[in-house]
Amino acid sequence: MLTQDTHPMGWKAEAFTLPDCDGNQHSLDSLMGEKGLVLVFMCNHCPYVVAVADRLAADARTLMDEGFGVAGINANDFIAYPEDSPAKMKLYAEKWALPFPYLVDEAQHVAKSYGAVCTPDPFGFSAAGELQYRGRLDDARRGDASGRTPELVNAMRMIGETSSGPAEQFASMGCSIKWSR
Repeated sequence: MLTQDTHPMGWKAEAFTLPDCDGNQHSLDSLMGEKGLVLVFMCNHCPYVVAVADRLAADARTLMDEGFGVAGINANDFIAYPEDSPAKMKLYAEKWALPFPYLVDEAQHVAKSYGAVCTPDPFGFSAAGELQYRGRLDDARRGDASGRTPELVNAMRMIGETSSGPAEQFASMGCSIKWSR
């Protein structure tokens, strides 16, 4: 079960508008898919994110094909961590062929209001915008993914069918978000 301090299941996603690496604006409503939405707080330099980048991109394609919206949000202080700058985000998105918008939360308001704590930190919302999943991408983490269980994909499929997520969810593990001072 989740051990981190988090919003309760059923919490309504707070509206936001953030730019992507190219400056295009994306709102919560514009990102929402017919069946729901996955928001992944992530960054470029975290070894946990790098280790799952190919799986994250593949799982996102699967979910997007099934009617879910997906977006990545980088809230790291890119002044202190230049590897996470918007220009580097664009290169990262191209390198890993991310099929979703990769958004810049420069003021860190979205990450704080959502209670994001690490990278990667996936949030799964129902079509009604209610939090139903706050877990990890899969059970492989940074290890061998050949026999992995795609927990995020499975949870979102359940949410798409029932509007509720699984009873058992395991917190994501990763690097802490780099908050500005």
